[in-house]
Amino acid sequence: MDTIFALATPRGRAGVAIVRISGRHAFIAAEALVGTLPPPRQTGLRLVRDSGGTVLDEAMVISFEFGASFTGEQVVELHLHGSTAVVAAVLRELSQQPDLRLAEPGEFTRRALENGCLDLAQVEGLADLIEAETEAQRRQALKVMRGALSEKAENWRADLIRAIALLEVTIDFADEEVPVDVTPEVLDLITDAREGMLAEISGSKASECIRDGFEVAIVGKPNAGKSTLLNRLAGRDAAITSEIAGTTRDVIEVRMDLKGLPVTLLDTAGLRDSGDAVEALGISRAIERANAADIRLFLLAEGDDATELGVDMRDGDLLVHGKADLAPASGLAVSGKTGEGIEALLEKLASELEKRAAGATSAIRERHRVALENGVAALNQAEVHVRNGSEWSELAAEEMRQALRALDAIIGRVDVENVLDEIFSSFCLGK
Repeated sequence: MDTIFALATPRGRAGVAIVRISGRHAFIAAEALVGTLPPPRQTGLRLVRDSGGTVLDEAMVISFEFGASFTGEQVVELHLHGSTAVVAAVLRELSQQPDLRLAEPGEFTRRALENGCLDLAQVEGLADLIEAETEAQRRQALKVMRGALSEKAENWRADLIRAIALLEVTIDFADEEVPVDVTPEVLDLITDAREGMLAEISGSKASECIRDGFEVAIVGKPNAGKSTLLNRLAGRDAAITSEIAGTTRDVIEVRMDLKGLPVTLLDTAGLRDSGDAVEALGISRAIERANAADIRLFLLAEGDDATELGVDMRDGDLLVHGKADLAPASGLAVSGKTGEGIEALLEKLASELEKRAAGATSAIRERHRVALENGVAALNQAEVHVRNGSEWSELAAEEMRQALRALDAIIGRVDVENVLDEIFSSFCLGK
């Protein structure tokens, strides 16, 4: 492989800028700039010089030997002063060295995958960790990056490989009497793997919500105070407010961090029968987004009935009385104008979201869930064949191999070339 280099920190003026070099010529390339390198995994202060001997900067240098770095290759990091001029000069010097080239986005991480330092699920966890905006996203991504899903997949693989090996005995000695009936152990192994996979599937929806954000739709009749409430919750004027009913025509989205959980608030058009074609389209979109949202916040004025809005209530939805400053009401009542009841509303909403997030597992992407569902389907069929008797052992073993392939797809052993480019395109240049 080529030796690659790139700026590993954001561009622009900063206190420190890190330039990373990885590949079999990394040590030679770095020595051309700084002279003798410090011992591996120890830092040292060095002068950085260009090919003519002019000092470019004074940097802290650290090197990693083959097999002991993030990429698995020789790696050197130059911790420079974060001047754009310094960084440009150092990158220019590196680009002029033979056998070196600028890294592509995500190429350092891709090399870690290709060299066996990370599997695909861990790479996805790393991508999510880089993008994490809330505490819950950080915790979840770090867990996956450190191998939580990969470890489970390897344990299920071990069970299935053992089960296949047992079945192979009955196939190889079909004309002879096998001293021990392997069926009970095979069925136990299938059950253990399937139950673990089903548990991951059951929590995958919550995991995806933590990764992408929970959607909370504010629904109600026109002029119920939805936009005013959204602005209060967002802490800014995200939506236009007016005394004129029907002001909101499209769905307005606002991202927020609620006790570490990512939330997207949706302000929707007021729900009513309308002869205005544009407003009617907005109402149709409002109902569609509200039905797809994780939680709906029904904002009611005095005398309103939530059942008349055309959106069915589900467990976890909140009934809230609006404009509490004008018409005090029992139950959960808020005023977007004065802020009355807002803290209570946020506490109740956070409690519901935390309850849902508690069931999250390590399967954080749709790709993981689909692979697990395919694996479970194969194991269900394998169990049927095992129970039908030893003459069905070959079919049972093949179904379990299908389940193995599904697990291998999760960690990147098979059938993942089509997702690699998409994953690495989200990485920055120096990662």
